[in-house]
Amino acid sequence: MAEPKPQKATIVVIDDEENMGVILSRILQMEGYYVTAFSDPVKAVAHIQASPPDLVITDMRMPQLTGMEVLKATRETSPETNVIVMTAYATVEKAVESMREGAFDYITKPFKTDELVMTVSKAVAHTRLVRENETLSETLNRNAGLDVNMAGESDAIRQIQDLVARVAQTDSAVLIRGESGTGKELVAKSLHQLSKRSKKRFVAINCASIPENLLESELFGHEKGSFTGADRTKMGLMELAHGGTLFLDEIGELPLSLQAKLLRVLQEREIQRVGGVHTIPVDIRLVAATNRSLRKAIAAKEFREDLYYRLNVIEIKLPPLRNRAGDVAILARHFLQKICRRMNRPVLGISEDAIEALEKYAFPGNVRELENVMERCIVLCDCDTIELEDIPADIRRAAEFGMDIETAQSGGYPAIGAQAQTPKETGTLPEFREARDDFERSYLQKALAAAKGNVSEASRATGLSRRHFYEKMEKLGVREEK
Repeated sequence: MAEPKPQKATIVVIDDEENMGVILSRILQMEGYYVTAFSDPVKAVAHIQASPPDLVITDMRMPQLTGMEVLKATRETSPETNVIVMTAYATVEKAVESMREGAFDYITKPFKTDELVMTVSKAVAHTRLVRENETLSETLNRNAGLDVNMAGESDAIRQIQDLVARVAQTDSAVLIRGESGTGKELVAKSLHQLSKRSKKRFVAINCASIPENLLESELFGHEKGSFTGADRTKMGLMELAHGGTLFLDEIGELPLSLQAKLLRVLQEREIQRVGGVHTIPVDIRLVAATNRSLRKAIAAKEFREDLYYRLNVIEIKLPPLRNRAGDVAILARHFLQKICRRMNRPVLGISEDAIEALEKYAFPGNVRELENVMERCIVLCDCDTIELEDIPADIRRAAEFGMDIETAQSGGYPAIGAQAQTPKETGTLPEFREARDDFERSYLQKALAAAKGNVSEASRATGLSRRHFYEKMEKLGVREEK
């Protein structure tokens, strides 16, 4: 079942001149906002207290309540709701006072429509960002002790969070399985941080990244003179992890000769350095990870079955990001905060359309790919909000047409009822594109006709954003008829 689309921003307009309320409502409704106008500020405040909006726009001078009193009442009820003050008596003193009391901004009458729309857009984006950050903080607090990159609300990730919290209190060996980029090392770190060993070291090694002739020395250490170049005694990672946690990533790539030695360590709780004659006791909690099927490796005589059962006392299987409904938005906003702080720049917002495109994309590289995408968006974004057009084009295309990223990067589109193929494979791509463009052009024209030429109404009816609707009109040569 698809996740519900976020609602458009809600705005309360307060002005004792009813005509001004009507004008503001029409302007903002054309921009896609839900607007409720009041000429009575007392009724408006009661409405705000019952249902806090995303934004309040209030006149400064009104008979029942002043704009400053509306501002204070709104801040008391909903501190995250921004307030814009309108005044025909534009003085520095009034503007400073309203800003000091917490107003987001002020506008003067008469105002320019573009100026109003821009100010409202910034205020709404800021309110949404504050609320998103609060929601994210609540999620992270609930998962205290877990790595923040494991944040999420989906059933799949909550089961992992619960399992990690229970397993962390034991010393049992853990085998973490999952696709590349799902966060296997993050789970291992969380197991360590939540355990009684958290004050000792967490030592990680990737079994696939070190040559076989060096891996034994890295794991077990060596004595001086044990081989050419061993000019001193070296402590191995297993000794270094004594009292703590040893994480062996890509355990399926461990050579068979070292698998036997690792099995002995797990059985005897002692090691012997390369070239050494004495055994050294070690107390470690072993956590291993793999993106391979170890059972298939066992069948192919590439992995020891007895070691597998020693490692697989407790198995944690991480779900791919595409199976974590709703978590993409939470993680995307988390990465926005994390990366912006690292870059020493203000935290950016992200539009609903951008989030929707990310949620439709399959993310074969999982959480790691999402983090890289968000960093790219932040680097290239020159505004305070990441919009749909800031999302990489190949991801937008892949999300829109449900194809894999390789096909999207090649500029191809999938044929109906078949897997996507490149132009060289089919030879029919231009005809498909032409048919698709004809359909979209006709669809937009019918939507505009039904809305009597009102682009805002047509875009809402089709589920497209106003900006996206305009982009398609321009691309397909659809004219706006008044």
